[in-house]
Amino acid sequence: MTDLQPILLPGIDPKRPLLIAGPCSAETEEQVMNTARSLAECGVKIFRAGIWKPRTKPGGFEGVGTEGLRWLKEVKAETGMYTATEVATAKHVFEALKYGVDILWIGARTSANPFAMQEIADALEGVDIPVLVKNPVNPDLELWIGALQRIYNAGIRRLGAIHRGFSSYDKKLYRNLPQWHIPIELHRQLPGLPILCDPSHIGGKRELIAPLSQQAMDLNFDGLIIESHCDPDHAWSDAAQQVTPDVLALIVGNLVIRDTKQTTENLSLLRKQIDEIDNDLLALLARRMRVSREIGTYKKEHNMPILQEQRYEEILHKRVAQAAEMGMSEDFMRTVLVAIHEESVRHQMEIMKQD
Repeated sequence: MTDLQPILLPGIDPKRPLLIAGPCSAETEEQVMNTARSLAECGVKIFRAGIWKPRTKPGGFEGVGTEGLRWLKEVKAETGMYTATEVATAKHVFEALKYGVDILWIGARTSANPFAMQEIADALEGVDIPVLVKNPVNPDLELWIGALQRIYNAGIRRLGAIHRGFSSYDKKLYRNLPQWHIPIELHRQLPGLPILCDPSHIGGKRELIAPLSQQAMDLNFDGLIIESHCDPDHAWSDAAQQVTPDVLALIVGNLVIRDTKQTTENLSLLRKQIDEIDNDLLALLARRMRVSREIGTYKKEHNMPILQEQRYEEILHKRVAQAAEMGMSEDFMRTVLVAIHEESVRHQMEIMKQD
């Protein structure tokens, strides 16, 4: 992908961050127009709204459908803003283009499905429009790149990516884990590809949008796509992660944009990767200790000793061998595993001491 073109549209300031904002879903004509007018007053140039909204479970609000595209057309006519929406099928593409939508994006569930991606790519043959591809639901970089390549192979050159985080069963702080090292690696492999961050979906809570947006800027992301609603508390979908246009303006206005020309940029990016990987390691270790405590409870209930020598030797042997295959020192991995085992034993001893 060496001949990618800028995704910027005429009249859009090239300085970072490129901002796309609007409600999670187009709900009513009044809601769309009120939100768009407020965002236009705040200087937003690209208005987003979900038209088709299939939910994780049936029964919820799943979008107004094609009728909402007429409202987007009204937004464009009245405010002069460009419009953007998500497409998941060839029919969505044809309908959005018919109503003059300026930017299309492809969601995480769709980008994880090569069949769906190819259907959309076929529908885009011969079309010149900016297309943004969100990362797949699972942390699979090759699947993300494959989704981008399908759109590129359809002739789309104004192509970009959206980082919206990755689903995890063990949800704590974030709705979707950032795992920043994955979009960083995407940028390393495809350096000419613009990458936007979706802090609304990563955080899942409006109070996390500001810090996540700053992190994205610190990592040299090109832009942000943020959900903004005129009355977010009463939004019909994803209410907790939407902010008012005024709050959005405050978040964007307070962003610190780093000097990307400094010679230490690459070093900073690598250090950010280390920080994120360390955070992931700590989270995994904490999870492992929780399981160790559950094992300790089981051993106590069944009057079993803490130390299971055969199991311990088996773990040491297998993990050290795995580490060697991955290019790590056997001595290093043995030291790490011994330390982890000692901490696990400490946790189980605490369980044993409890009345």
